[in-house]
Amino acid sequence: MVRITNFARGLRGVRVFWQCEEIGLPYEVATIGFPYPDSYKALNPAGGVPFLEDEGGVGINESVAIMLYLAERYGPTPLLPAKDDPAFAQVLQLTVYSEATIGGALNTLMATHFMAPDADKKNWTAGMTEGRVAHALGYVAGVLGDKPFLVGDELTLADIAIGTALGMWQGALGKVIPAPLDAYRERLRARPAYQRAMAKQG
Repeated sequence: MVRITNFARGLRGVRVFWQCEEIGLPYEVATIGFPYPDSYKALNPAGGVPFLEDEGGVGINESVAIMLYLAERYGPTPLLPAKDDPAFAQVLQLTVYSEATIGGALNTLMATHFMAPDADKKNWTAGMTEGRVAHALGYVAGVLGDKPFLVGDELTLADIAIGTALGMWQGALGKVIPAPLDAYRERLRARPAYQRAMAKQG
């Protein structure tokens, strides 16, 4: 059984739980706090959560890498279209976009919001980074259009990855989600697999 280590309120770990729930893959959850205990540093020297352990000595972090690994290792799954499907490329692009463009910016904003001295919370970098995320969300809204999901008519890894990024933007930072994406996020949150994943988070 795969084992996923996560923070008690870590939405990046929820991505992985949610994917497991959607594909019916059993998993075990381990919760840690911050700063990391020495035992976790020894297990995952890169730091960060989530961290996935699997049979054969597999141990990887980075939520998007974990999602792609699980889709390949335990697929095939509709969450990741076949390589000869034209949708495959867009699912990959949007799944990576959730972290490379949105998530990376959110890390800076969350560090500034929660850890910077008050005088530094509204600095130039924070303003620029907020603008970058707002632009990215506008792009995602355009991709979504009037479709139920980002790539076609079925849930994919792209929706799981982007949906949890929207949760960080709104939940951790208190920012407004554009109306089309807000309704989209509520549809995702209504999925039984998402609700089971949140329950596993505790």
